[in-house]
Amino acid sequence: MGPDAAIDPKMTPTETAQVLTQALPYIQRLAGSTVVVKFGGNAMTDDDLARTFAADIVLMQSVGIKPIVVHGGGPQIGALLERVGKESTFVDGLRVTDAETLDIARMVLVGKVNRDIVSAINRHGPLAVGVSGEDAGLIRASERNPELGFVGDVAEVNPSILYRLLGESLIPVVSTIGADETGQAYNINADTVAGVLAAAVGASKLIMLTDVDGLRQDPDDVGSLISTIVPEDLRALVGTATVSGGMIPKVEACLYAVDHGVTNATMANGTTPHVLLLELFTDAGIGTLIGAEL
Repeated sequence: MGPDAAIDPKMTPTETAQVLTQALPYIQRLAGSTVVVKFGGNAMTDDDLARTFAADIVLMQSVGIKPIVVHGGGPQIGALLERVGKESTFVDGLRVTDAETLDIARMVLVGKVNRDIVSAINRHGPLAVGVSGEDAGLIRASERNPELGFVGDVAEVNPSILYRLLGESLIPVVSTIGADETGQAYNINADTVAGVLAAAVGASKLIMLTDVDGLRQDPDDVGSLISTIVPEDLRALVGTATVSGGMIPKVEACLYAVDHGVTNATMANGTTPHVLLLELFTDAGIGTLIGAEL
């Protein structure tokens, strides 16, 4: 894995062996399965975190897991809008998207953020392929609300292009621009896409990387992390102080995935180095685990 390897060079050979031994049963259990990872825009703004994320994705693929990366890009879109002097307006946490804003969002998501993630993964070999929701009819979109402009919902997913890429041992990196039946493009919330996509491809796991350690009973209390929760209990928290604001689409995406056949979903802190390896291959796991059977 080169300089981004997950093994700490300060570890003794015995400690290294213990880490690898602990990982083995998880690797065996997950080999051959599909894992959808939503990589958030905030974590992507840190170059070191982006490199370790890419290394983790490659390691997952090298041990037989089939990763699909779904990415956001809100901070990057906001930064470019500010540079061109265009003010962003939000309604219920969603950016109002007129035609000019849509063009900028497509340019940032498809032409910049997606390419950066693909490039970071491909430092380790010719593995990643960038895909937009517009490609091969992957995501058919519908208008969410006329007041929001070109902000869409997922109307339908056609995962055939993803199956073909996975069948060639490639790693799809999906940007969340979809199109309706007329070809009109829409920007879709990346959390929403990750949940629907995980269900559509029959993923065994969905990992939502956020900028907090997971779901907290009290959002301001770092010691109130909810380690595990079943869907019915989580659903009851939506709209309370525990699940409010930007956490709502993340939780709803996890619930949708688990309700539609994904074994479990995890919300974890994407700013933790090698968070994917900690979640997938250690006894403790990390973040908040959501599933019907825990």
